[in-house]
Amino acid sequence: MYETQTYEALLERMLDRVTDQMDKREGSIIYDALAPAALELAQMYAELDIQLNLSFADTATGEYLERRTAEYGIQREPATHAVRKGIFYKGDGTRAEVPIGSRLASGDLVYEITARLGAGEYALTCETAGETGNTATGALLPLDYIAGLAAAELNIVLVPGENAEDDETLRSRYLQAINEQPFGGNISDYKQTINEMEGVGGVKVFPVWKGGGTVKCTIIASNGRRPSTELISRVQTAIDPVVNSGEGIGLAPIGHRVTIAGVEEVVITVSTKLTLEPGATVGQVKLDVNDILAAYVKELTAGWKDQEQIIIRISQLDARIVGVKGIADVTDTTVNGKPANLVLGAEQIAVWGGVGTLE
Repeated sequence: MYETQTYEALLERMLDRVTDQMDKREGSIIYDALAPAALELAQMYAELDIQLNLSFADTATGEYLERRTAEYGIQREPATHAVRKGIFYKGDGTRAEVPIGSRLASGDLVYEITARLGAGEYALTCETAGETGNTATGALLPLDYIAGLAAAELNIVLVPGENAEDDETLRSRYLQAINEQPFGGNISDYKQTINEMEGVGGVKVFPVWKGGGTVKCTIIASNGRRPSTELISRVQTAIDPVVNSGEGIGLAPIGHRVTIAGVEEVVITVSTKLTLEPGATVGQVKLDVNDILAAYVKELTAGWKDQEQIIIRISQLDARIVGVKGIADVTDTTVNGKPANLVLGAEQIAVWGGVGTLE
């Protein structure tokens, strides 16, 4: 807005206001008196331009964007902590049991033991939030004495850490909330109402499902699985107690005949051929492969409500498998017996069924 208010333009306007009977050349008294003032005014206009941009959601950044979105109850998603698997050994090479709450370091990162997973295996939560906790590898050094512990190893990522929501994602959520406000039985209204119900983890709304006035809402439970019959019935009763009545007895507007359904679960199994590093065996890596692929499927299912459909991609499976310690390469990966991406329907979610054949 103020881009034309440059130092040169301001100084020229100021000199134009001085009578031509005075010497206005560079180095003259009047020129030297006005030049510093013109420079300060140009800086002030630049600051005004910055402040103007910070006052609007489409150009605001950082704290100013957060203050704008907070007016509508939309907060920036904070960074989350990575959860990794740790494996602990005694001096004789057998697995060691260690106390919950112990702290260990990998470089500059510190991990705290938060849960037992199995014999000598524990979940470790990175004390530093963000994606950095996903990247550390190798040996762990205890910060406190742990009796009987000879070695500790940082293993696969169980729950990826995420950085704080960036400005563009926050801005997008804000604009979506403003432009798609829930009202009178529109899609946003159904989403907001059903998502707020206890036990519901997400919902997809299919308007004009079977002709005008019909609505289908497919829900997923908060545990990421198909909802129980009781939960489906409870949501149905709240939204439209008499199925296909359209009488406006529940929360649905008059004329809306609403059907509540649960997602369909599709069990996923993966088979593949491995090239192992020297000294590694299939038995040693199978559990880690299972865990990392289970985490991938869980990650996809967590975003079901915001995706048109879930796609299990061979390339993603291969990338995760190769990341397991002891595996050098992977080929001939199949999903549910087929060597191609598995595309699920809009009302289907993926449920991990375990590793199939590993060769």
